[in-house]
Amino acid sequence: MIYLAIGFPPAAKSCAYRMRETANQFINQGWDVTVVTIAQESWERDSGVDLTLLEQVDPRIEIVELPLVREDLETDISLYDEARALNPNAWVTRLRRRQMEPFPEPNFGDWRGDLEQAVLRIHKEHPADLLLASCVPYVNLAAAWKLWEEAKVPYAVDFRDGWSIDVIEGLESFSRDSAEGRWEQKILDHAVSLWVVNDPIAEHYRTRYPDFADRVHVVRNGYDADSSPGKAHKPDPERGLTFGYLGTVNFTVPHLETVLNAWRAAREKEPLLANATFEVRGHIGNGSGREANRHAEVLKQAEVDGVRFGGPAAKAEVASIYARWDAMVLILIGGRYVTSGKVYEYMATGLPIVSAHVVEHDASNVLEGHPLWTGAVGIDEEGLTESFIKAAHMAVETSDEVHAEAMAHADQFTREALMTTAVKNLVDEVTPLRAEKKKDTAEAAPHAGDSIVAEGPSQ
Repeated sequence: MIYLAIGFPPAAKSCAYRMRETANQFINQGWDVTVVTIAQESWERDSGVDLTLLEQVDPRIEIVELPLVREDLETDISLYDEARALNPNAWVTRLRRRQMEPFPEPNFGDWRGDLEQAVLRIHKEHPADLLLASCVPYVNLAAAWKLWEEAKVPYAVDFRDGWSIDVIEGLESFSRDSAEGRWEQKILDHAVSLWVVNDPIAEHYRTRYPDFADRVHVVRNGYDADSSPGKAHKPDPERGLTFGYLGTVNFTVPHLETVLNAWRAAREKEPLLANATFEVRGHIGNGSGREANRHAEVLKQAEVDGVRFGGPAAKAEVASIYARWDAMVLILIGGRYVTSGKVYEYMATGLPIVSAHVVEHDASNVLEGHPLWTGAVGIDEEGLTESFIKAAHMAVETSDEVHAEAMAHADQFTREALMTTAVKNLVDEVTPLRAEKKKDTAEAAPHAGDSIVAEGPSQ
């Protein structure tokens, strides 16, 4: 199986966990797996790397790293040409235009040729029975299509959040007759299967492509069992409760300010929170904007209110970080089309969860039934203030039994269990295609005893 997985470990991206488990499960089910991604150096100029992510990558997986980079994230100004140095905005505009020519996707469209040649080369050296393309970037679809055109290798697509749906705004991203729309239609017409992370996105694709509806599958992100502290929690209110957020800081500054204002108000109002701290861990921005933006400034200003920014956390640290915290703060963008992978991990801690997202959010559906969830009150300062207070009391007053019940609520969402089922189902879907292809190959090959006459020049 060729796995187009740009974002595979050690890329410090949330998609890396899903990709790692997908590849591992194909190995567990007896497949050879070749992952196609980009070089570590490329991630160092983007979101960074986390080498601890490699520890659980099955050693039998072959990883091919292509020397592809995002030109716009280069921070060494000595490498800029005159045009970029004198007018960087105009340079970026021209870059985007050039990138969109081979494939309709900014930042990545000009990777098309390299990706196509890579899959053709890999298939020639080790014939593939399946290609799985994980998006973003969507230019991976061009490589899947190229291998289908050249060698009729079946392919499946993991859109995760979808392409033609803007999951943040809940609107159509592009029309059916646009360049992107024509690509999506063509790809899905021939795909074995399409994976997405939640039911609303699945419904979008089933409605948009009714003939394809039975091939759309919900494959939730889930969480890695080793990320859970997995023990009864003992808060110490005398020392001070610790609330925590772990995840990418990708929400707006006003969203962050609302949460911090609510936190400040809750500390002033509730004695349990008077000496509490709120620790934020994760990546802020990429490239030259990493930790050098307005979000970082706002967090710095909130230090007087017990807010601490601790930077990114390595995967190997996650369980120990959660073990230090007394409650979780789930800050999410988007609405009904967004779930977020972190909601599953947060549930598995068994700690109280404050939801700082819109009420009509898919994370609310996942959290329904969690005994230590404060509920969804929207991005509302007054409502969030009360949620922080409620979570503080939950942290102090919850029994070991309820804590265990809260952790058990997340058991159904372990990434290993979810991906084991998804990969098995995909293998079952592609097996008849493999058998048919082998039969066609056998029928086309000369049989023993057949007379083979070499053509020569006419006599």
